[in-house]
Amino acid sequence: MSRPLGWFVRALAEARTRRLDALDFQRRQERLLMGLLRAAAGTRFGRAHGFGSVRTLADFRQAVPLRTYEDCWREYWSPAFPVLENVSWPGRIPFFALTSGTATGRTKYIPLSTQMLRANRRASVDVLAFHFRARPGSRILGGRTLMLGGSTALSELAPGVRSGDLSGIVAATAPRWVRPLLLPKRDLALLENWEEKLERIARLCLDQDIRVLTGTPSWLLILIDRILALRAQRGDPRPAFPQLELLIHGGVNFAPNRRRFEELLAASNPDVREVYPASEGFFAAADRGFGAGLRLNLEHGVFFEFVPVEELGGATPTRHWVGDAEPGVNYALAVSTCAGLWSYLVGDTVRLVTRQPARVLITGRTSYSISAFGEHLIGEEIECAVSAAAAQIGADVTDYAVGALFPGPADPRGRHIYYVEFEVQVTGERLAGFARLLDQELCSRNDDYRAHRSGAFAVQAPRVVALMPGAFAAWMRAQGRLGGQHKVPRVINDGDLLSSLDRFSAQHRADATG
Repeated sequence: MSRPLGWFVRALAEARTRRLDALDFQRRQERLLMGLLRAAAGTRFGRAHGFGSVRTLADFRQAVPLRTYEDCWREYWSPAFPVLENVSWPGRIPFFALTSGTATGRTKYIPLSTQMLRANRRASVDVLAFHFRARPGSRILGGRTLMLGGSTALSELAPGVRSGDLSGIVAATAPRWVRPLLLPKRDLALLENWEEKLERIARLCLDQDIRVLTGTPSWLLILIDRILALRAQRGDPRPAFPQLELLIHGGVNFAPNRRRFEELLAASNPDVREVYPASEGFFAAADRGFGAGLRLNLEHGVFFEFVPVEELGGATPTRHWVGDAEPGVNYALAVSTCAGLWSYLVGDTVRLVTRQPARVLITGRTSYSISAFGEHLIGEEIECAVSAAAAQIGADVTDYAVGALFPGPADPRGRHIYYVEFEVQVTGERLAGFARLLDQELCSRNDDYRAHRSGAFAVQAPRVVALMPGAFAAWMRAQGRLGGQHKVPRVINDGDLLSSLDRFSAQHRADATG
């Protein structure tokens, strides 16, 4: 990056962060919602819900009930699909982002308008602004940005309407000036064979000046390990990314992998920033350090609502917004967007950390909780317990999944079963120690779990199955869901899916407790 360009970029970043610091977040969200309603008043959805008469937030809540994807698909999108023209957003929807279907295995088609694409790009610029504020001397534009995502191949569903991975849509619509900085190039990015793609990207990285790295932590670790193996074959002692200045990650909890990344990237010591780019919109990004929460993007085409998790499914659940949501409460997130989603339950749960500015922690999925026996464990509690137990035995967790073993003739009290892939094999007493610590951590974090682990009819201690390194990648391959934006389901409440993992794990077990 030339000095004049570097100075210009840093000046823009400083101006943007000053604007964000001065933002009246309540007024901005109110104005954004009213603007969305005016824009969509003439659509089928807008007419059906009287958008032309909505003047206040209370009017909006009265007019528009909470909806799930299934509700939107059945009532509005499916009848017109794939040509959604003036259905819930004005004009024709040009793209559909395909979700990974982590929780259910079913693919969803999320509408993505041109306005949302622009909003997402503005949110991406904010991430760079946060980076330059933290690292004023950064020279990220002097090298390449590697985006480790799914295939960029898009399918044409109708004239002017395409679908594919969100990463593919982002690559296809990136501004022209950005494209020379991005890797992998089109021919490699189009590859759908994940293993071949990963190998070729690893070889490409050996001779590239990578300054920015983005992707899901579990797949990034696999890439880094492969690059290091290739460097070792060459007799090259350098780290995987010697010039790396910025690591952008999202999609799964970073905590179980944090120590491993710190070790692998210690030489370059990059700025690490978590982002929250859902298929429905770019919701938030870290403007501070690890654990400080992600700052909500309140100016970029998304109006946020927060619903107490325990009220989901009720007749009249309480709906908060950034003006009255309370820190420390576990909320289900709902959004209304410039792509025609209205009070749409994303499926994620969040907890507000601060209100000015509004920062959240992602605590899990509405489907990522387990209560087979009344224990009411949420994803965040499980994530934290796994991370803490692994740290106490000095191990790194690559990935894991948990499900319930229900009472039966061979096991009359039932229990949880954890399939855990460690960075290196953990067996014997060390694995037993991990299981004990995991149980203790869960008891300390959740009163219901602790109650169900005590007494004559208590749920048994969790069973832990340690998998060989690479086992989850092999299972995902067998499921046809390897790589890119596909993620291992951390909590499995689907009996068939859990049985599939159990059968597969029989050939990939390092050890097991209980």
